[in-house]
Amino acid sequence: MTAAGFDPEWLALREPADAAARAADLLDPLRVVLARRLGAVLARTARDLAPETPGDSGKNCPQVTIRDLGSGTGSMRRWLSGRLGVAERWVLQDRDPELLALATRDLAAGTDGLEVRVAEIGALTGADLTGTSLVTASALLDVLTAGEVDVLVDACVEAGCPALLTLTVTGSVELDPPGPFDRRFEAAFNRHQRCRGLGPDAVAHVTAAFEERGATVLTRPSPWRLEPGPLTEQWLRGWVEAACEQEPDLAEAAPDYLRRAGELKAVVGHADVLAIPGERT
Repeated sequence: MTAAGFDPEWLALREPADAAARAADLLDPLRVVLARRLGAVLARTARDLAPETPGDSGKNCPQVTIRDLGSGTGSMRRWLSGRLGVAERWVLQDRDPELLALATRDLAAGTDGLEVRVAEIGALTGADLTGTSLVTASALLDVLTAGEVDVLVDACVEAGCPALLTLTVTGSVELDPPGPFDRRFEAAFNRHQRCRGLGPDAVAHVTAAFEERGATVLTRPSPWRLEPGPLTEQWLRGWVEAACEQEPDLAEAAPDYLRRAGELKAVVGHADVLAIPGERT
């Protein structure tokens, strides 16, 4: 896809900002959950091993299977891999096979512990998550519809699978130096996003959906903090263009904003969500 947000060059440009913004403190409670569930698997494995086959004891060592939805070129895997303190197997899922090809381009053929799947998120079911220890997604929820988010939540709850959902836009933007039309551009951009998906309502929606289904939900702010440079300039261009598309009267003010792109700093609001469904027996 070449739409804003899915272009490979844009994904590469934003990856360092994404990595700096993600709320790493959510990994502490996530590690506790995974360790508890992995411990239960280890206990079952030890109980089920036949005493007459001691040589099998290392063959059944469990690992964490992580399914990354809307994985794009794999930035979430690059950020999270190795941070959980457990053996990992990754399933990268995206609707775009070209992005998935980029995600594996620099990896050796047949790399252990990595699988790619071309699939739509809206078709996800709890059965698809059988054997999955963790669902992840990055910069995804705000482009989904309410129905698509509900499908994701239902699948995670049915499977009893935690979900780490990062970098969902919250709609707030602070520019430095500020301009007289900042709030109008912000409001118009947010209305534009709501025409395509949940936009800045996504965090509230996914939180309520998980909590209504009995899950524990933790949220943390994860804002982009942008300095003047190519990322800020490209982000600002997309922000202004979408706002003007939604509110054409802003077109007169747009050139001034774009002229200042090289000097602007920006704090772009995002939030990370960790949802932990109830323990399954």
